[in-house]
Amino acid sequence: MFWCRTIKGGFVEIACLDLEGVLIPEIWIAFAEKTGIEALKRTTRDEPDYDVLMRYRLDILDRHGLGLNEIQEVIATLSPLEGAKEFVDWLRERFQVVILSDTFYEFAQPLMRQLGFPALLCHKLETDQDGRVVNYHLRQANPKRQAIVGFKSMYYRTIAAGDSYNDTTMLAEADAGILFHAPQNVIEQFPQFPAVHTFEALKQEFIRASVRDLSL
Repeated sequence: MFWCRTIKGGFVEIACLDLEGVLIPEIWIAFAEKTGIEALKRTTRDEPDYDVLMRYRLDILDRHGLGLNEIQEVIATLSPLEGAKEFVDWLRERFQVVILSDTFYEFAQPLMRQLGFPALLCHKLETDQDGRVVNYHLRQANPKRQAIVGFKSMYYRTIAAGDSYNDTTMLAEADAGILFHAPQNVIEQFPQFPAVHTFEALKQEFIRASVRDLSL
Protein backbone atom coordinates (compact mmCIF):
# COMPACT_ATOMS: atom_id res chain seq x y z
CA MET A 1 0.00 0.00 0.00
CA PHE A 2 1.25 3.52 -0.83
CA TRP A 3 1.12 5.93 2.07
CA CYS A 4 0.39 9.45 0.91
CA ARG A 5 0.03 11.87 3.79
CA THR A 6 -1.88 15.07 3.21
CA ILE A 7 -0.29 18.04 4.94
CA LYS A 8 -1.97 21.08 6.42
CA GLY A 9 -3.87 23.07 3.81
CA GLY A 10 -4.49 20.04 1.59
CA PHE A 11 -1.00 19.87 0.06
CA VAL A 12 0.79 16.63 -0.77
CA GLU A 13 4.56 16.48 -1.24
CA ILE A 14 6.28 15.17 -4.38
CA ALA A 15 9.91 14.07 -4.45
CA CYS A 16 11.42 15.04 -7.81
CA LEU A 17 14.74 13.40 -8.69
CA ASP A 18 17.23 13.66 -11.49
CA LEU A 19 18.23 10.24 -12.85
CA GLU A 20 21.78 10.06 -14.22
CA GLY A 21 24.42 10.75 -11.60
CA VAL A 22 21.79 10.56 -8.86
CA LEU A 23 20.24 7.10 -9.20
CA ILE A 24 22.08 5.52 -12.12
CA PRO A 25 25.52 5.92 -13.74
CA GLU A 26 26.03 8.58 -16.39
CA ILE A 27 25.09 6.71 -19.56
CA TRP A 28 27.21 8.81 -21.91
CA ILE A 29 30.26 8.35 -19.69
CA ALA A 30 29.71 4.58 -19.63
CA PHE A 31 29.41 4.60 -23.42
CA ALA A 32 32.54 6.74 -23.73
CA GLU A 33 34.49 4.28 -21.61
CA LYS A 34 33.24 1.33 -23.68
CA THR A 35 34.07 2.95 -27.02
CA GLY A 36 37.21 4.79 -25.94
CA ILE A 37 35.78 8.09 -27.22
CA GLU A 38 36.89 10.49 -24.47
CA ALA A 39 34.93 13.40 -25.96
CA LEU A 40 31.65 11.68 -25.03
CA LYS A 41 32.47 12.04 -21.33
CA ARG A 42 31.27 15.64 -21.49
CA THR A 43 27.97 15.91 -19.57
CA THR A 44 25.59 18.51 -18.14
CA ARG A 45 28.06 18.88 -15.28
CA ASP A 46 30.39 20.49 -17.82
CA GLU A 47 28.06 22.11 -20.38
CA PRO A 48 25.07 24.14 -19.12
CA ASP A 49 23.47 24.44 -22.59
CA TYR A 50 21.73 21.12 -23.25
CA ASP A 51 21.18 21.75 -26.95
CA VAL A 52 24.88 22.50 -27.46
CA LEU A 53 25.75 19.30 -25.59
CA MET A 54 23.36 17.09 -27.55
CA ARG A 55 24.40 18.47 -30.95
CA TYR A 56 28.00 17.80 -29.92
CA ARG A 57 27.11 14.21 -28.99
CA LEU A 58 25.13 13.51 -32.16
CA ASP A 59 27.98 14.82 -34.29
CA ILE A 60 30.43 12.48 -32.56
CA LEU A 61 28.10 9.49 -33.00
CA ASP A 62 27.72 10.30 -36.69
CA ARG A 63 31.47 10.66 -37.26
CA HIS A 64 32.15 7.32 -35.59
CA GLY A 65 29.27 5.45 -37.23
CA LEU A 66 27.61 4.64 -33.89
CA GLY A 67 23.89 4.48 -33.24
CA LEU A 68 21.18 3.60 -30.76
CA ASN A 69 21.85 -0.14 -30.87
CA GLU A 70 25.44 0.32 -29.70
CA ILE A 71 24.37 2.63 -26.87
CA GLN A 72 21.62 0.23 -25.74
CA GLU A 73 24.12 -2.64 -25.63
CA VAL A 74 26.16 -0.69 -23.09
CA ILE A 75 23.07 0.34 -21.10
CA ALA A 76 22.09 -3.34 -20.78
CA THR A 77 25.28 -3.89 -18.73
CA LEU A 78 24.56 -1.09 -16.22
CA SER A 79 22.93 -1.18 -12.80
CA PRO A 80 21.61 1.58 -10.51
CA LEU A 81 24.11 3.17 -8.14
CA GLU A 82 24.66 1.27 -4.91
CA GLY A 83 21.82 2.09 -2.52
CA ALA A 84 19.67 3.82 -5.17
CA LYS A 85 16.90 1.21 -5.30
CA GLU A 86 16.62 1.17 -1.51
CA PHE A 87 16.51 4.98 -1.45
CA VAL A 88 13.72 5.10 -4.04
CA ASP A 89 11.77 2.51 -2.04
CA TRP A 90 12.23 4.64 1.09
CA LEU A 91 10.99 7.73 -0.74
CA ARG A 92 7.95 5.97 -2.20
CA GLU A 93 6.70 5.12 1.30
CA ARG A 94 6.78 8.80 2.22
CA PHE A 95 6.22 10.86 -0.97
CA GLN A 96 4.88 10.69 -4.44
CA VAL A 97 8.06 10.15 -6.52
CA VAL A 98 8.73 11.46 -10.02
CA ILE A 99 11.98 11.20 -12.00
CA LEU A 100 12.66 14.37 -14.03
CA SER A 101 15.49 13.59 -16.41
CA ASP A 102 17.22 14.80 -19.55
CA THR A 103 17.79 11.21 -20.61
CA PHE A 104 15.67 9.48 -23.26
CA TYR A 105 12.98 6.84 -23.02
CA GLU A 106 15.04 4.75 -25.45
CA PHE A 107 17.87 4.70 -22.88
CA ALA A 108 16.04 4.47 -19.57
CA GLN A 109 13.85 1.37 -19.75
CA PRO A 110 16.28 -1.31 -18.45
CA LEU A 111 17.43 0.86 -15.56
CA MET A 112 13.94 2.00 -14.63
CA ARG A 113 12.93 -1.66 -14.39
CA GLN A 114 15.69 -2.19 -11.83
CA LEU A 115 14.40 0.82 -9.84
CA GLY A 116 10.84 -0.52 -9.75
CA PHE A 117 9.48 1.78 -12.49
CA PRO A 118 8.92 5.08 -10.69
CA ALA A 119 7.21 7.69 -12.87
CA LEU A 120 9.63 9.13 -15.46
CA LEU A 121 9.39 12.34 -17.49
CA CYS A 122 12.18 12.66 -20.07
CA HIS A 123 12.81 13.06 -23.82
CA LYS A 124 12.75 11.01 -27.03
CA LEU A 125 15.30 10.21 -29.69
CA GLU A 126 14.66 10.10 -33.42
CA THR A 127 16.44 7.33 -35.34
CA ASP A 128 16.52 6.27 -38.97
CA GLN A 129 15.91 2.74 -40.28
CA ASP A 130 19.53 1.82 -39.59
CA GLY A 131 19.37 2.89 -35.93
CA ARG A 132 21.37 6.05 -36.51
CA VAL A 133 20.37 8.82 -34.10
CA VAL A 134 19.39 11.73 -36.33
CA ASN A 135 17.70 14.05 -33.84
CA TYR A 136 16.32 14.41 -30.33
CA HIS A 137 13.05 15.90 -29.12
CA LEU A 138 12.67 17.65 -25.78
CA ARG A 139 9.48 17.07 -23.86
CA GLN A 140 9.30 20.87 -23.58
CA ALA A 141 11.62 23.82 -23.04
CA ASN A 142 13.24 23.88 -19.58
CA PRO A 143 11.36 20.65 -18.81
CA LYS A 144 12.50 20.01 -15.24
CA ARG A 145 11.56 23.47 -14.02
CA GLN A 146 8.27 23.39 -15.94
CA ALA A 147 7.33 20.06 -14.36
CA ILE A 148 7.81 21.66 -10.93
CA VAL A 149 5.70 24.63 -12.00
CA GLY A 150 2.98 22.21 -13.12
CA PHE A 151 3.02 20.26 -9.86
CA LYS A 152 2.83 23.48 -7.87
CA SER A 153 -0.12 24.65 -9.97
CA MET A 154 -1.93 21.49 -8.80
CA TYR A 155 -1.13 22.42 -5.18
CA TYR A 156 1.61 19.85 -4.65
CA ARG A 157 4.59 20.79 -2.54
CA THR A 158 7.87 19.79 -4.22
CA ILE A 159 11.29 18.70 -2.94
CA ALA A 160 13.87 18.21 -5.70
CA ALA A 161 17.34 16.69 -5.88
CA GLY A 162 19.87 16.78 -8.73
CA ASP A 163 23.57 16.97 -9.50
CA SER A 164 24.16 19.16 -12.55
CA TYR A 165 23.74 22.60 -14.09
CA ASN A 166 20.58 21.44 -15.86
CA ASP A 167 19.02 20.63 -12.48
CA THR A 168 19.51 24.02 -10.87
CA THR A 169 16.39 25.70 -12.30
CA MET A 170 14.37 22.72 -11.00
CA LEU A 171 15.96 23.06 -7.56
CA ALA A 172 15.31 26.80 -7.50
CA GLU A 173 11.66 26.42 -8.52
CA ALA A 174 10.95 23.64 -6.01
CA ASP A 175 9.87 24.40 -2.47
CA ALA A 176 13.19 22.83 -1.43
CA GLY A 177 16.19 21.93 -3.58
CA ILE A 178 19.11 19.61 -2.77
CA LEU A 179 22.36 18.98 -4.63
CA PHE A 180 23.33 15.31 -4.61
CA HIS A 181 26.60 13.85 -5.96
CA ALA A 182 27.26 17.28 -7.48
CA PRO A 183 30.79 18.24 -8.59
CA GLN A 184 32.57 20.99 -6.71
CA ASN A 185 32.13 23.56 -9.48
CA VAL A 186 28.33 23.24 -9.27
CA ILE A 187 28.35 23.29 -5.46
CA GLU A 188 30.44 26.47 -5.45
CA GLN A 189 28.23 28.25 -7.99
CA PHE A 190 24.99 27.35 -6.18
CA PRO A 191 25.73 27.64 -2.46
CA GLN A 192 22.05 28.26 -1.70
CA PHE A 193 21.36 24.53 -2.00
CA PRO A 194 22.49 22.00 0.62
CA ALA A 195 24.96 19.54 -0.95
CA VAL A 196 25.26 15.91 0.15
CA HIS A 197 26.99 12.84 -1.25
CA THR A 198 25.42 9.77 0.36
CA PHE A 199 21.89 8.40 0.23
CA GLU A 200 21.68 8.43 4.01
CA ALA A 201 22.52 12.15 4.04
CA LEU A 202 20.01 12.71 1.24
CA LYS A 203 17.30 11.04 3.32
CA GLN A 204 18.08 13.46 6.14
CA GLU A 205 17.77 16.44 3.77
CA PHE A 206 14.37 15.20 2.58
CA ILE A 207 13.28 14.84 6.19
CA ARG A 208 14.48 18.39 6.96
CA ALA A 209 12.76 19.78 3.87
CA SER A 210 9.46 18.02 4.51
CA VAL A 211 6.72 19.66 6.52
CA ARG A 212 5.39 16.24 7.58
CA ASP A 213 6.26 13.62 10.17
CA LEU A 214 8.29 11.07 8.18
CA SER A 215 8.82 8.55 10.97
CA LEU A 216 7.12 5.66 9.14
